[in-house]
Amino acid sequence: MDLTVRSEANVAFMVEQIKGKLNVVAAQSIKPDHFDLDKYDDLHDMYDVVMNKRHFSIREIEALCDELKQLRK
Repeated sequence: MDLTVRSEANVAFMVEQIKGKLNVVAAQSIKPDHFDLDKYDDLHDMYDVVMNKRHFSIREIEALCDELKQLRK
């Protein structure tokens, strides 16, 4: 998958991967269609950070979830 291409499919992929890696309890409330392509670069940056880290503290998960909320439409 080429994540350098802005597309709804790539947004959906990144959101699902982030949710899975963070193991978010309320993951059902985070849906790919909540994110706009205007925020693609920010979401891609977050995806890179999340995928390149092995473990997260509770505070880090909370901060990343807050960031996801800010990226929503």
